[in-house]
Amino acid sequence: MKNLLIVLGIIIVIVLVGSCSYNGIVKKDVVVKAKWSNVQSDYQRRSDLIPNLVATVKGAANFEKSTLVDVTNARAKATSIQVDASKLDAEQIQKFQAAQGGLSQALGRLLVASENYPELKSNANFMGLQSQLEGTENRINVSRRDFNDAVQDYNGSVRSFPAVIFAKIFGFSEKSGFAADADSQKAPKVAF
Repeated sequence: MKNLLIVLGIIIVIVLVGSCSYNGIVKKDVVVKAKWSNVQSDYQRRSDLIPNLVATVKGAANFEKSTLVDVTNARAKATSIQVDASKLDAEQIQKFQAAQGGLSQALGRLLVASENYPELKSNANFMGLQSQLEGTENRINVSRRDFNDAVQDYNGSVRSFPAVIFAKIFGFSEKSGFAADADSQKAPKVAF
């Protein structure tokens, strides 16, 4: 009888630890998905601002048409990449990040080219949109940082003992976060 109570006690402890571990991992998984939604929302906000910016810039006489086409094409490519929050692996995030990086580069070229157009720089609509884009870029950076923090917390949970046992049993695996682009390691050259 004593052996039966000991075995029953061990089973109860395992069930309690397992349910606590499982529930903790599920909560952190939900946080990661919510943070990913915030990242996508901020990128969508930027994407929504771009048609207004392009329309304003088109009003500037003799503006480089190729720059506008590049921005429009990069926006289309960036909005076509969809990442399922339940499948946040390195490959999916890298594809998403590459498309968004292409859009960032095209926007950067647009803003640099706009410096040659005094009438555009004095346009209140353009200046307002440029300011909103700068604010959105800051939001995106904060959202990516929050997402990476949530991924780090989640990954720590699924790798720590005893949760790692239950994570493997229930199919929870590590998630990937945002990483810096390889090109961002090189300092940009500024020439006047």
